[in-house]
Amino acid sequence: MDLVLPDFGLLFWTGLVFVILLFLLTKFAWKPILGMVNAREEKISEALAQAERTKEEMKALQAQNENLLKEARAERDAMIKDAKETASSMVEEAKSKAKEEAEKLLVSARETINAEKAAAITELKTQVAAISLEIAEKVVRGELSSDDKQTALAQKLAEDINLN
Repeated sequence: MDLVLPDFGLLFWTGLVFVILLFLLTKFAWKPILGMVNAREEKISEALAQAERTKEEMKALQAQNENLLKEARAERDAMIKDAKETASSMVEEAKSKAKEEAEKLLVSARETINAEKAAAITELKTQVAAISLEIAEKVVRGELSSDDKQTALAQKLAEDINLN
């Protein structure tokens, strides 16, 4: 039973040692331990605050990235639209130039054909006239081969001149 009911002297010395230990711990250990606990608490709260600020910055950066992406897409779409318009205008311009050149070639070809046709007709007339003259010359030589025929022709021509 001695263990369950301690002696008064044991209680006194245990209490005294406890009070001295409590005094020493309060004087020398309690303040540094509280200081470290408070410093750790401040560091943790600063880290949490920093995490919140970082989270807000990340949200802001994400929103900014979304805006930049929207602007880039809009700019890309505008550039594609401009490129398509430029390409279509270039195609239309090329088509119109090709049509103009084709018209010029057609006009030039028609003029050339008409000029060659006129030259061919003129040459044909000249050849027909030359052939006609040759034929007339041969006929006239045949007709005028004798003196009697020449005299008769001269009289006939003289009569025709008098009638006019």
